[in-house]
Amino acid sequence: MRKLETRPTGGGGLRRPTGLFEGQRNYLPNFVQSLLSSIDLRDRQGCTMVVGSDGRYFSRAAIDVVVQMAAANGIGRLVIGQNGILSTPAVSCIIRKIKAAGGIILTASHSPGGPGGEFGVKFNVSNGGPAPDVVSDKIYQISKTLEEYTICPDLRVDLSRLGRQEFDLENKFKPFRVEIVDSVDIYLSLLRNVFDFNAIRSLLTGPNQLKIRIDAMNGVMGPYVRKILCDELGAPANSAINCIPLEDFGGHPPDPNLTYATTLLEAMRGGEYGFGAAFDADGDRYMILGQNGFFVNASDSLAIIAAHLSCIPYFRQMGVRGFGRSMPTSTALDKVAKSMKVPVYETPTGWRFFSSLMDSGRCSLCGEESFGTGSDHIREKDGLWAVLVWLSILAARKQSVEEIVRDHWTKFGRHYYCRFDYEALDPRTAYFIMRDLEALITDKSFSHQQFAVGNNIYSVEKTDSFEYMDPVDGTVTKRQGLRIIFSNASRLIFRLSASSSVRGTIRIYAESYEKDPSKHDKEPQAVLSPLIAIALKISQIHERTGRKGPTVIT
Repeated sequence: MRKLETRPTGGGGLRRPTGLFEGQRNYLPNFVQSLLSSIDLRDRQGCTMVVGSDGRYFSRAAIDVVVQMAAANGIGRLVIGQNGILSTPAVSCIIRKIKAAGGIILTASHSPGGPGGEFGVKFNVSNGGPAPDVVSDKIYQISKTLEEYTICPDLRVDLSRLGRQEFDLENKFKPFRVEIVDSVDIYLSLLRNVFDFNAIRSLLTGPNQLKIRIDAMNGVMGPYVRKILCDELGAPANSAINCIPLEDFGGHPPDPNLTYATTLLEAMRGGEYGFGAAFDADGDRYMILGQNGFFVNASDSLAIIAAHLSCIPYFRQMGVRGFGRSMPTSTALDKVAKSMKVPVYETPTGWRFFSSLMDSGRCSLCGEESFGTGSDHIREKDGLWAVLVWLSILAARKQSVEEIVRDHWTKFGRHYYCRFDYEALDPRTAYFIMRDLEALITDKSFSHQQFAVGNNIYSVEKTDSFEYMDPVDGTVTKRQGLRIIFSNASRLIFRLSASSSVRGTIRIYAESYEKDPSKHDKEPQAVLSPLIAIALKISQIHERTGRKGPTVIT
């Protein structure tokens, strides 16, 4: 079999243009066989695995291949969401609930769907979290030497029919079993044990109900929003929009931010709704909006959630052991952690780095600036969990989203924050920009340099190429982004994204801290413009790419 380029993009996942999976012979089977072979034979024989998808184009065909290959490779049982639909948090939940060996999630997260979009295969291990780097590396090494794959090509499963289906296979002592489960029920059962559903139900029903608007963006979250927020918690059915999973997500990127969740943003600006939220394709990312379209950035949301964990029965029972954030995420969380006297773990981007912290009992809440937040109830970021936390806070505080955010800024200070994405760059150009920038900022002559922009003077205090030592196993992960920290606690971060499939993406993050409440009403981009001017000057990204600005600003 011809060797194919199937290097995982992190977390045991492979994300590429859909046309590559669909059109290049053996591309998907090559990766699935490598993934299954990465599980030790003793652990693989007769084991249980979970399979789900976000419903994007090519998912049904890919599930057929996964089922056929799992059967041929000795997997004893597959648990699959009805019609192939399972959110990423639900897969993590089910893996942990039934003690499965792992799970395969067919998703490309917030990337576009359809024949011209992207497709992905993600592997979660037995703790319910994304595969650690050692597993991703093992999958890749196997894929480079793979000569053949095993498959039962005639095996067919009815994904629409709930219940058990058994198949007698040649040379197998026990039948291969497939269980089709309700996409929502097991996950809903877990959430009932985490939250005070009565408090949220009271908020969403009755004469003084909070009117909410929830946008599933035609991804996997439609069934979850309807069953949990509407049926279980009493929100009116018309609170939920774009709840039918579509193969192309309605022709829009299923990315919950101000650039793509415009339908929700316009509805919230009308003032009728007091709370709005949107989810990405596989349900692990979210965005929060208040009345009149008041935007809560992901870093602030994480910090506010951290400050209000006592509103959640789960944390009143379990306690709070520590917090985690990815390095590019703003340091707003750190201020809350200091007030609560709990540690903060600063990790590279990627939820797999949080999983070991949670498994070891070090971490209760984690988050990333890319709208991913979650806790140790599972081992994935969890968009609906974050929305239910916010609704719990609103029920307890009896204030609006904006009032809660502004009170938080008054108490802890405001962290002005923006991310600027330069997408679809030539990979070599992106690599050389980052290489030259690293050489510049790590040179001794750059330390303590001053930049004057308008009336602002920024003095460099520290620069580095971020590396992380896992406190659990001592594993060191290097070259995870370039940091410039200024004496006034402002930060500039440059990172080459690993999630991009073919083209390169450079992300620039800018953060500036303001304690004075009288200065909390400024536009983030206006406050951060001097930092961005510095970033553009030292990186020369516009000159070297021919771009006039970023593709997306969040």
